[in-house]
Amino acid sequence: MKKIVISTGGGDAPGLNAVIYSVVHTCYRKGWEVYGSRSGYAGFLDIDEMIRLAPRDVEGIYSAGGTILGSTNKGNPFSRPVMNLAGEVQILDISDKILRNFNRMGFDCHIAIGGDGSLEIAHNFALKGMPVIGVPKTIDNDLKKTDRTFGFDTAVSTATEALDKLHSTAKSHSRVMVVEVMGRDSGWIALYSGISGGADVILIPEIPFDMEEVCDKISDNELHDKHYSIVVVAEGAQTKEGQVFNKGKGELGRDEMILGGVGEWVAAEIRKRTEKDTRSLVLGHLQRGGSPTTFDRLLALRFGAAAVRLVEDKVFDHMVALNNSKMVAVPIAEAIKMRKKVDLGSDKVQTARDIGICLGDVDPLELKDDC
Repeated sequence: MKKIVISTGGGDAPGLNAVIYSVVHTCYRKGWEVYGSRSGYAGFLDIDEMIRLAPRDVEGIYSAGGTILGSTNKGNPFSRPVMNLAGEVQILDISDKILRNFNRMGFDCHIAIGGDGSLEIAHNFALKGMPVIGVPKTIDNDLKKTDRTFGFDTAVSTATEALDKLHSTAKSHSRVMVVEVMGRDSGWIALYSGISGGADVILIPEIPFDMEEVCDKISDNELHDKHYSIVVVAEGAQTKEGQVFNKGKGELGRDEMILGGVGEWVAAEIRKRTEKDTRSLVLGHLQRGGSPTTFDRLLALRFGAAAVRLVEDKVFDHMVALNNSKMVAVPIAEAIKMRKKVDLGSDKVQTARDIGICLGDVDPLELKDDC
């Protein structure tokens, strides 16, 4: 009998519960025990935060959003900020304590579900001797070694539905609606939802944008008797001058880049330059919520079962990945080496340009025509 522990770290995403469901049921059929660590690694520090998971405990959760284990993006055991009695922030490394407790509890493997940050932590534990399997989770779809991450399809569907609803109100009032979606360094959500949701302008981190081009598109709409516009902007988009938008400090007041505010800034610039009635909307964490789509649900279930197969084969310090519709194992170190960016030469980017969407730059086809 093997004894497995699962943790969910980083931001939540639709499909997390489906992974947990799949791991528990797959292990149960093998006669293995499964435990869940609440709030990331909290279960390794407090026994009350470690819970036994049997099939009855996960009944029906595959369709529910969020995670029954809870999650955190502030619990890096290798770099944990703590306020001392003098009011100063100290950075502590408690990884040895977690590793000792992992061994003391008799676990054979840790299945870590998370994005690049959570998987980097898992990889560091693997380097210290903990048998680890990673499961990729991020609505940003920016992990390089997997074709898709679960949560992305649901986030895109949520954003697209919001854009569909904004068309009617924007048209009714002849307004420009600027919608800020998630996407730190990669514009996958903005690109997919923007194309599907009929946006006039899509701004992504991969293409520094020129406000003149954005406003020219809105003015062009007016010339063609379309008196409203929809602008979709990823939170990590930046101007051609390199301006990045940071909305505040991080944990315990530490200086940290927290992206956000670009949508409001773009809306203000459009209002000033075109004198159009312009409003901004931040979808924010709405994109993380709700039941997973069929695609995300199935992908998450496949990831969970594949992770257990890797445990059985003792392929540790690897992450399950979707590659050409198949489940494969890739080293975690390779998976987190770099983020997956939108390929500017891809068919999706070309489709956006072909149907007249402005990407904040000069369309290469227009430059070719001018020559």
